[in-house]
Amino acid sequence: MNYKSDKDLDLVLCTHCNSIFKAEEKVCTKCKSELKQRDKYSLVKTLSFTIVAIIFLFPANILPMMEVTTLGVVESSTILDGIVYFFETKSYLISLVIFVASILVPIFKLVVLIYLLYTTKYNKTYLAKNATKYYRIIKFIGKWSMIDIFVVALMIVMVQFGNLSNIIAGPAAIAFTIVVVSTMLATESFDTRLLWDKD
Repeated sequence: MNYKSDKDLDLVLCTHCNSIFKAEEKVCTKCKSELKQRDKYSLVKTLSFTIVAIIFLFPANILPMMEVTTLGVVESSTILDGIVYFFETKSYLISLVIFVASILVPIFKLVVLIYLLYTTKYNKTYLAKNATKYYRIIKFIGKWSMIDIFVVALMIVMVQFGNLSNIIAGPAAIAFTIVVVSTMLATESFDTRLLWDKD
C-alpha cells in the first residue's frame, strides 16, 4: 500500500473533533482535548474487555435468565427458552427481536472485536479498510446496546403478565449485562488509527 498515515507524516489527529496538528502539539486548540498520536494501551484494554465479554457470554446463555414461581413451583428459563416460548405462542416478532438482540448481536460484536485485534496485532494493513467499516458498524450498534438489556427486561415483564406468576431475573441477566457493557467498553477502547500502522 502506498499510503502514509498521520504517524508517517509526523501529525496527530484529535479523536474528538478530527482536527489535525503537528505531532509535537499536546492539546487541541479547538476542543482543548489531550492529543495522542496513538493510545498505547488500546490493544490491552480492548483485549481485556473482549475476554471478559467472551467469558460471561457462556453463563449468559446457559444459566437461567429468569425464574418463574407459580403456585410455589419454581421453573427456570434461559434466553433460548424465552425465544422458544414466544415462538410457540406465535409472538414471532418478539421471538426474533430477542434472538437478534440477545444472541446474534453480542456474537457479531465479539467476532468483529477479535478481527480488529488480529488485524492490528499482526499488521494486516491490507485489511484496515474493511476492519474500519466493521468497527463503525459495532460502534453504531453500541449506541443501541442497552436495548439488549431492555429486551431481556421486556421478556420478563411480558411473561409476568402472561402467566400472572412471580418472576425474578436469574443469574444470566447479570452475566448478559456484563457482556453488553464489556463489548461497549472494548469498542470505545479501540484506537482505529492502529489499523493503518505498518509496524
